[in-house]
Formats: sequence, structure tokens, C-alpha cells
Amino acid sequence: MYREFSDAQPCSVRTSCQAHPKWRAYLLSILLLAAVAAQAAPQSGHGQAEDLTSTRQNAITRAVQEISPAVVGINVTAVKEQQSPFGTNNPMLRQFFGDDPFFNQLFGSQKVEVRSLGSGFIISPDGYVVTNEHVVKDATKIIATMTDGSKRSATIIGHDDRADVALLKIDGNNLPYCKLGDSDSILVGEWVVAFGNPFGLFDINDKPTVTVGVVSSVGMNLAKIGSRNYNDMIETDAAINPGNSGGPLADANGRVIGMNTMIYTGGVSNAYIGYGFAIPIDKVRRVVDELKKYGKVVRDAWTGLQLQAVDQQMAKYFGLSEPLGALVSNVEPGSPAVKSGFAPGDLILKYQGRPVRNAGSLQSQLDDLRPGERIRFEILRADRLNTLSLTVGRKKDK
Repeated sequence: MYREFSDAQPCSVRTSCQAHPKWRAYLLSILLLAAVAAQAAPQSGHGQAEDLTSTRQNAITRAVQEISPAVVGINVTAVKEQQSPFGTNNPMLRQFFGDDPFFNQLFGSQKVEVRSLGSGFIISPDGYVVTNEHVVKDATKIIATMTDGSKRSATIIGHDDRADVALLKIDGNNLPYCKLGDSDSILVGEWVVAFGNPFGLFDINDKPTVTVGVVSSVGMNLAKIGSRNYNDMIETDAAINPGNSGGPLADANGRVIGMNTMIYTGGVSNAYIGYGFAIPIDKVRRVVDELKKYGKVVRDAWTGLQLQAVDQQMAKYFGLSEPLGALVSNVEPGSPAVKSGFAPGDLILKYQGRPVRNAGSLQSQLDDLRPGERIRFEILRADRLNTLSLTVGRKKDK
């Protein structure tokens, strides 16, 4: 049968097909397969490029595509007070002019206009934007640059210097916005993507700069800087530089898990050398909710604990190899601490299941609490470990 088919002339094939219906089915099947193959084959170099591009897509590139449209570059105009070197703070000039008002008017501190930049990200389709408080501090004018090149004036809804979070508002509807993730569930070692406006590069092509790394550590309690408490920070090796402040740190699923805030330079320079830190998005979300409602964060939490640093001698007394924890120096009468069983002389070793390095870091974490929250401590008292739970109260008006 095969030989008959291959040797036949076209007319004979047609005649054979008419005589044998199953041959007609065979031919139709072959023609259909040929047509499908021709359709699937790339018709040009463009088709090959599209196929190559599709194979290069991965979780990171998809996260970038999802987050980037909602990232904004922030340009700030602020007024700062600058002291003249010829002012009355100069001891040599002070002895001649003292508090002379005319001299102070000419050579005293002057208010100067300065410009700075940072990053932000849109969190709702109606134009709410989140950034760091230190980015917009003392701002008289804020311009947010979108990825379509448009520039929009932004107003400050509220800010909290202790958390270093500010909430802005730009005009618009159906704007691209970031979806927020869960910073409590992130894993050390998982991929993260940092977005922002380092060195003003956003202004060159209206697109955020993207850097990729991993979560290096979580729960980092850093030193207090001025009034700002940097507790429970996310550490990442994704490059963060000046101008990145306020930009989103996203996971590989395209969900924002933190806000890029600061870098560790080790005194070498002001540029990135391997360590960057982000405020967990759960903390940012809580502050933003309060800023939307009240325009500020009301910090009236009360524990009644007064803490003292542990020195080497105290550590030896408690049988510790090094100074760790926070010593309870006093407990305010009638306070939540009294009700939970605290007493002066207790050594707090753990807070919420995490080791307490020193009194300063613990105090800054307690300062971030809200009334009604329930917290847990592990303390050392009379050579015995005890666990105490405390419900945060509200400060009474004096």
C-alpha cells in the first residue's frame, strides 16, 4: 500500500483516494500537520527574538515589571537655617559685637533654600505616596516624578520622625500602585529587589534604578539617630545609595516588604559598601494608617518600666560573661509593669522572644508600642528565669 502510494501519479492518487476513503484521511492528516509546523516555525528574526525574550522572564523581572510603574522620584525644596561663620557664634567677634541686633541681622544665621532628592512609592490608586520623613523634612515644595515623565506636586498628609515615615498625596485616579506584603514572614536568604532614585538617576530616563540581593538579616535593632528609632530593621545586600531613601524593597513575588532607609558606610564614604537597611512594611503600614486618620502618630503608650544599662560589674553579679540585657531600675506605682509582676532589680534578657542587647535598644522598641498591645519578657530574678506578660497602658495626663 505504501509503495502504491509513493509510485502513483497525482491523478492516480486522486483516483486512489476516491476509491479508498481512508487514504483521504491520511492525506488530510499530513497536510494538517504540515500547516501546523509552518505556523509554529519562526517567520523572521523578530519571532526568534520574541521567543528568546519570553525564556528570559523570571520572578525577578516580573517583580520589576509590577513594581516599577508605582515608584516615583522625589525632588524636595526645603528651607534650612545656616549659621554664618562671621556670626556672633564666633567667639572672637562676640567680644566686640555681643548681641548687637544690627550685626546679627547682617551676619547671624541665615535661612537658605536647599534642594535634595529621594524616592517614594504609590500605595493606592488615588495617589497616596510613602517615603522617609528625612527625605521631606522641612520641605516647602515636593515634586513627584512618575515613570511616564509627568511631574506632580505632592502635599504632606502627615509624618512621624521617630519611625522615619512620611505620607504624601498626589492628584490622580487609577494610578499604578504597589501591593504590600508581609514583612513578618520574610526569610533570611530570599531574593529581594530594591527600587529608587540613587544620585538622581531617575531624572535621566524617568525609570527607577533596580538592584537585586537577598535578605541578609532581620530584626536588626540599630542605634538611635536623633529622635529616630531604627528597630527591627531588614538588612539586605541589594545596593542602596543616597537617593534610594523612601523607595520600596520588594520580594520576588512583587510585594513590598520594606522601605529602603539607610546604609552602613563604616566611615569609608557616603556610598554603599555592602549593607543596606529597610523599615519593615508592617511597621510602615501601621504608621501610615495613623497618619491617614490623625495626621500624626500619637505616642501615649505606658509600661511604667524605667531601665538602666548593664555594665561589666553588673554582668558579673548576674553571672553573665558579658554585659547584656536591660536592668529594671524602677517601676512606676500603679503601672502596667507593677500589675504584670515586675520589680526593681529584674534583669530583662529577652523581649518578644528575642535577646535584649542593651537598655537603649529595648527602650526604643518600647517607645514604638501602642496602648492595648500585649508584650512578653524573659527576666532573670534571684538566679531564676521567669516569663512576664504585660498589657501596654495609656499615659495619664499630668
